Amino acid sequence: MPKNDEPDIVFLERDGRSIRQPYDDPLVIVLRVEEFNIHWMLIDNGSLANIIYSPAFQQMKLDKKRIKPFTSPLVSFTGDRIIPRGIVTLTVIAGTYPTQVTKNIDFLIVDYPSTNNIILGRPALNILRAAMSTYYLKVKFPIAYGVGEIKGDKF
Repeated sequence: MPKNDEPDIVFLERDGRSIRQPYDDPLVIVLRVEEFNIHWMLIDNGSLANIIYSPAFQQMKLDKKRIKPFTSPLVSFTGDRIIPRGIVTLTVIAGTYPTQVTKNIDFLIVDYPSTNNIILGRPALNILRAAMSTYYLKVKFPIAYGVGEIKGDKF
């Protein structure tokens, strides 16, 4: 494929071969963030922010000097107002070699109970130029010569 052509991102029936229907599972994936494989990463195209929960950030043992101030409150699903600890830019690798992409993505650090480690919201999905399918439990994104993909974790 010529480098200037945009690949078509499509979901085909074969994308769902290993998924037993019916189900209503959330789209949860594993991604490489900095030097860590982060499990329990929720894809949420309804979220206006990318969030990393404090326990996950602390386990990564990154330099706290990387945290920049961020004082605008977030409103949770329950209506609670949450002030993030700050914002941090992390390197995210989506996909597996050779169909992968590396991007720097900003995450709000949040002290709030969650079963997830990270929420990838619309800002990250847009940076990755990603399309998601909850039906196929998959995320696809353009790479230099084709389309990369991430399969969701089935519970």
